[in-house]
Formats: sequence, structure tokens, C-alpha cells
Amino acid sequence: MDEDRDSTAESRSCDLLLTGGAVITMDTGAQIFEPGTVAIKGDRITAVGLESDLKHLSAKRVVDCSARAVIPSFVSAHDHLFQNAARGLGEGVDFRVWLPEFMMPLAASMTRDEVRAAVTMAAVEQARSGTSAVLDHHYAGTDLETTIAVADAVESVGLRGAIGHGMGREQPYPEEEQLVRAAEAIDARPAGSKVEIWPAPGDIIYNDQDFVISAVELARSKNVGWHTHCSQYKTDADVYLAEHGTRPVIWLEKAGLLGPDAHIAHMIFLDDEEVALAGERKTGIAYCPVSHGIFGLGTMRLTDLVEAGASIGLGYDGAVAGFRNDMFEQIKLAVIIQRLQSMDPTESGPQQALTLATRGGAEFLGLEAGVLSPGLLADITVVSLDGPHMTPRPAPIPAVAFAARSTDVEMTIVGGEVIFEQGSCTKVDEQSVMEEAQGRATDLIKRLDLPIEINPGRSR
Repeated sequence: MDEDRDSTAESRSCDLLLTGGAVITMDTGAQIFEPGTVAIKGDRITAVGLESDLKHLSAKRVVDCSARAVIPSFVSAHDHLFQNAARGLGEGVDFRVWLPEFMMPLAASMTRDEVRAAVTMAAVEQARSGTSAVLDHHYAGTDLETTIAVADAVESVGLRGAIGHGMGREQPYPEEEQLVRAAEAIDARPAGSKVEIWPAPGDIIYNDQDFVISAVELARSKNVGWHTHCSQYKTDADVYLAEHGTRPVIWLEKAGLLGPDAHIAHMIFLDDEEVALAGERKTGIAYCPVSHGIFGLGTMRLTDLVEAGASIGLGYDGAVAGFRNDMFEQIKLAVIIQRLQSMDPTESGPQQALTLATRGGAEFLGLEAGVLSPGLLADITVVSLDGPHMTPRPAPIPAVAFAARSTDVEMTIVGGEVIFEQGSCTKVDEQSVMEEAQGRATDLIKRLDLPIEINPGRSR
């Protein structure tokens, strides 16, 4: 009998209870419990439901989430965290000028400490925005020590995810040496690490086909994903067709490279066959609406890709392109861009965009998260639904997707650990992080003699 009582008490106890809020589960039906409760034990969710049905639960800590939404944390499906060192650099410049004349010189010149400071600052901003995981494409120093420093910086703030080890023609090492370096980095943070290392050939368009195949073979031999860019600029597919006699996604399929382990940023300029192939193979695609708009790149065929079966998440794509690491901005613009392109207000909507930022991003990254459901990782964000911009309050999903902003985030939880609450990160000293990031960025820009503002825009 004593054992039965102990077992019952154990089943009713947990580490953290979030009670009284609008719990948006983000399952396929986007079920909402209001007022709802989420129970967390260790790194997993143990119960989700109406507060009235879960009153029997006890916890070491109970958080009153009244007038708040409780949602799965956001996942950034594509990023360049080191670019935080030059927020807004090259604004208003054409992408094909910006990349070689501003970004590549910056990346090639950054020291390890400058990279570490910028990445830590970006991770802090993302934690404050309710983000729990990130897929970062890093190419500013691809020696083992710098790549590991990037992963360490992300994990120091409390985030999980993967660091794409930048590879390709822009790197100062022969291709064979790049593969060796990538393998060493993966071994240092292998599959199953909180922050893994993945091979990341820079762009399908501008890499040798055999090298891309070798990078993917390396990833598969190490049981990790791989990351790249593809078809983000209006001439990319034509350039590839002229050089190789085929479109890039068609080649990826013929080479056997499409699939759930492929995580590809942008994919804007696809023809119908490429859309169908990406969907059929359940390929991961990162939709980056802010950077697509900032650079005037174009509009991804979101509806077609979703209907085809592709796995799609939202990505920040670096603070150079977006200025802010604010997933709420990405969510809202993800809808607006689609509606502008189609001139149809029924095209996309708040539920779809919120799904991409949560469940879609987790699926993209292969995480057991993205839905508030027992057994899944306790990666959770608490968002205030209070204030003038929420009064009168919309329904919970459009309130989060369209009215909320990053400053409304009150708590970010990763694997049951609270990494942000009461206005600051819990694992790092934010003031020290900001001071170092600002100081190192100032020195970097001065050393390179790169102006922060290039083109303030046309005026009348």
C-alpha cells in the first residue's frame, strides 16, 4: 500500500507547472486549453489540458500564466549568427553586390573572439524572443576551435540546435581539407549533442557537384543533417542550368541528395517539377520572409511547397538582413508576403505561420518538440497577452501571430530549464554580453573600414 501511495504521489508531482494561461498546443488541430495547464518534469512535458482537469498535480514551482499564452518555443530554421557583428551592414544594396563586397570580407576578417561575442549576442536576443533552437550556417572562421566556440556560445545561453560548418569555394582551404575539418568538428559535437555540428556547403549554385555529394556523404556517415542555400536569387537556376545542363533541385534529386536530412534555405525560384520533388522527398526548407523582403529577392511558393509535402520552418537569416531577431516579425511577414504576391487575403494565415515557427521548425530540425504534448521536450514560451496592443484581445492564435512582439515574451524554457524570465537571460550576464559585442563589433567595422549605412533609400 505504501508503494502504491508513493507511486501515485510520484505520478502527480512535477518540477514546473504553468497554469491559467491560453495553452496553444500547436498540434494538427491547434487545440487550445483556456485556462490551461502544462506540467513539466525533467526535460519533458508530462501533462497538458484544462486547468480544471489537472488540479491534482503538484509541483516544485507553479507559475501563474493568466493573461498569457503558453506555446511551443520557436525554432530558427536558418541563421548566420556571426552576422550580428554588423547588424544592417549593406542595407539597400543588391544581394549580388552585398555578398562579395560586404559580407565575405567581413566573414574572412573576423577573429574567433569577435565571432564568439557576436554569436552569444544573437543567441541572447533569440532567447528573449522565445526561440529555443537554431540551425546556424557558420562560415566566419571554419577552423575547429572557432566552430566549436560557436556551438559553445549557443549552448551557453541555453539554446539547442545545430551549427552548419561552412564549406565551399569561398573557404581558404582545399576541398579535401575542408571535408577533414568538417569531420573533426562533427566528431567533437556528434549526433545527439545539444548543439550538433553539420556539414554546410555554402550554396548549391556555386559549389562543385562532387564536393556537395562528398559533404552529404559525410553527414550521412555521421548520422547528422546537412545544410545549404539554393535558388535564392533570380538568376541562380539559370546560372546552374547553363553550367550543368539541369536545374539545381533536379540535380539534387538525381544525385540522391533530397530528403528529410537535407535542410535548404530559401528555395524561392523553383519550377513545378522542383516543387513536386522537394515535397515528395520531404525535404526541409527554411522560409526567411524578412530577408527575402529586405533584399527584394522574391516570394517563396509556400502554399505549393506545403501542399507538395515539404518540411518548412521559419528562419531569421542573420541580423544583417533582418536587423532584429524577432520571430513575431517573421511570422507576421510570412503571411503578408504571401498575400501580397497572390493578392488574396485567404492565402496563408496566422495559424499556418505560427505552425511554421513552432511545429514546422521542430520537424525541420528533427526535434521531439514543437507541440505541447506529453512525452515531448519541454521547449516552451510564455507570451504576455496584456497591454494596449492586446486590448481588446484577439483570439489566442492571431493574438500571438499578429499582435505580439518579442518584448511580450516573459519566459523561454528549453528542455525544462528556464533560460529567460523576468526580463533577462538566466545563464549569461546580458550586460557583459552586450558590452563585449558592441566593443568588438566597433573595432571590426573600423578595422575593415566598412560603412554601416550604404544606401539610405530613395527619397522624393
